[in-house]
Amino acid sequence: MAKVNPDSSYQNWLYKNPKREQKLVNFLSKKQVNRLGVAYSGINNWLKKAGEAPVVVDSAKAKRSVKRLQSYYWNNGWFNVKTDYSIDYKEDQRASASYYVRPHKPYFIDTLNTKIDSKVADSIYKLNQDKSAIVVGKQYRTLDIESERERLTSLYRNSGLYHFEKEYIKFDADTVNTDQKIHLNLLIKDRQVTEDEETKRVPFQVHKISKVNVFTDYSYQNRNETPKDSASYNGYNIYSYDKLRYTRKAIANSILITPGEIFRDKDRTLTYNQINNLKTFKYPNIRYIVDPDDPKGTDLIANVLLTPRKKYSTNVEFDVSTSNIQVFGIGFSGSFLIRNVFGGAEIFEISGRGSVGSSKDPVDPNGQFFDISEIGVDLKLSFPKIIFPLQTRRIIPKYMSPTTNLIFGINTQQNIGLDKQNASGIFNYEWKPNTKLTNQIDLVDIQYVRNLNTGNYFNVYSNSFSRLNNIANDVLDSNSPFFDPENENETRLSIPSGANSFIIESLSETPDPDLTSEQLQEIRNINERKERLTEDNLIFASSYTYLKNNRENLYDEDFSIFRAKIELAGNVLNTVSNLTGLNKNSNDRFEIFGVEFSQYVKTELDYIKHWDLGGKSVLAFRAFGGIALPYGNANSIPFARSFFGGGPNDNRAWLPYDLGPGSSGGRNEFNEANMKIALNAEFRYNILGSLNGAFFVDAGNIWNVLDSVEEEDAVFSRLDDIQEIAVGSGLGLRYDFDFFVVRLDLGFKTFNPARLEDQRWFKGYNFSEGVYNVGINYPF
Repeated sequence: MAKVNPDSSYQNWLYKNPKREQKLVNFLSKKQVNRLGVAYSGINNWLKKAGEAPVVVDSAKAKRSVKRLQSYYWNNGWFNVKTDYSIDYKEDQRASASYYVRPHKPYFIDTLNTKIDSKVADSIYKLNQDKSAIVVGKQYRTLDIESERERLTSLYRNSGLYHFEKEYIKFDADTVNTDQKIHLNLLIKDRQVTEDEETKRVPFQVHKISKVNVFTDYSYQNRNETPKDSASYNGYNIYSYDKLRYTRKAIANSILITPGEIFRDKDRTLTYNQINNLKTFKYPNIRYIVDPDDPKGTDLIANVLLTPRKKYSTNVEFDVSTSNIQVFGIGFSGSFLIRNVFGGAEIFEISGRGSVGSSKDPVDPNGQFFDISEIGVDLKLSFPKIIFPLQTRRIIPKYMSPTTNLIFGINTQQNIGLDKQNASGIFNYEWKPNTKLTNQIDLVDIQYVRNLNTGNYFNVYSNSFSRLNNIANDVLDSNSPFFDPENENETRLSIPSGANSFIIESLSETPDPDLTSEQLQEIRNINERKERLTEDNLIFASSYTYLKNNRENLYDEDFSIFRAKIELAGNVLNTVSNLTGLNKNSNDRFEIFGVEFSQYVKTELDYIKHWDLGGKSVLAFRAFGGIALPYGNANSIPFARSFFGGGPNDNRAWLPYDLGPGSSGGRNEFNEANMKIALNAEFRYNILGSLNGAFFVDAGNIWNVLDSVEEEDAVFSRLDDIQEIAVGSGLGLRYDFDFFVVRLDLGFKTFNPARLEDQRWFKGYNFSEGVYNVGINYPF
């Protein structure tokens, strides 16, 4: 498609008609005509870079393709395959290649015999032959042969055969006059050893670990020096070229190679992983040597060479951001990390963050540009073990990389919303039974949220105020003291006194007689939400999270992820309050430090599945379900623990917090609820180079269930309410920078449950109502 010389092509086109240039100059300008030529060249140069060059006919490549086809069929059991090709030359200097395959009958494995010289290796094989990748009666596949070689190599090297390598495994096949049947032979000879220029074969033996030597401060410079400090613990010899700065137990717990046990390759791999998880040492070097003190030559010494990382490290970051709350924000953050704090490979990290921003809808339009600020500090102390009064090693052995974390954080935000102070503390355990599974128990998760400026509620939640103000104008006299006397242009409730007083009077035993039952219910809904969002929160919770992720690496696009979490809050405080005889307040609830603590049970299920369709195409799917039920000392869920819908990682046809609850239509600024269902499907495909596209369908909604909300449209009260699931669909572009992906999605409201029943489908399917989402990396 691209021109070879675009500049010349443009000039030839421009001057081919003598009047063409002048017409373009009159219509555009001389400058714009020159820019048009530059743009034409730029498009052609881009096509050359982004497009694929034509493939010149090459019979040598065609012959190689025939060989590859023949090899493919042969490796899958068609040993008598015949392949050929032809090239059809056409008049327009184009050609097509055709390939012909005649596979004939395939071969099947009829028998499998073994000849293993080493008695030790032979006995290990017989104990595990039922797990063989080679199945008698199955069609021959070279991949099965290679899989069996890999299996046997792993089996032997994890059964003590230190000197065993894959090259010792040979297969031969008899296919002569067997009627497409294969008599397969597995051959493993003794290992070949050269001593004093004499070569001989030595049977494989099981090797044991006699000693484990750990050098905690090894470097290339001190490799020939003698360690100055040493210690021993449970058979481990621990050395240091300087003063030993680590506790014996911490070092021994990080080594999975155990003295007295047989050699196992997997123990070395587990040790690599455990050392890396400590984040205290660089990638370790593990070397095995034959113990010179063993006359049989079966004992091994494992030398673990550890190189410490720097004890102190710092990190500083700066970012610029935008969101649905702020039009512009600047953030700063930094951290200071200390390794091996108490000598047991502990890590202590102090991190701080601060930001200023400008809100999209400032409460005070005449105020300063930067009207948002936030500052916070976090402390984290990690121990490479489970800290518990009872011994947990039998339940959670050290190869599972157990970790105990103590986390404390405090932050404050001002000049936005209600202004908050937030303090949190977490004590949790984490362990990984294997590379795919992660378990986490938050034994104690405490969060305290204090609202500093509750009088600002109706300035922030203007939709609620507008609905309340409309009711007040319907029933109150224009001279009512609830209206703002300084506002001469309209009768408007004063904030906060007038609005609060109107609510109190309306919900009293003698409300205004002009109020209808519908208006009274609306005021109750407004007041319920106001009380819930302005009350301080004390959350004392415990939770368990199970995560299974079978993704091999960042480039694996055929995987699944499953996460399940259950959280319980308030039970301990409720029990203590009852046992100590604590008096309840006027709401018939307990208070701790003047705050009604939350009590609820919450569960979440999250499943992600990717299918690699080939050709850089991927089908991605996600399903999420969550519910949080209040009970005991609470009748609602704290805002920080509730669910919301919409946004770049959820239903992309709605902005964050704009979706739901139910069919209520997102009348509030920040819509949230205690139940959520979300389903997402996305087809991703390559357009050109690093530019990718996507088609997606998102479905889901949030609802209130078994809490204090009474609005019928927002509550999930019967199974039919599942019909209120909103559906959004659209398309997107992604540009892959290798280390991150920039994403732009355009979502349309395909099914909007907030509309009238006959107006729900495809009424929001136009560009004026589309929602644009910008994000970093993929949504799921």
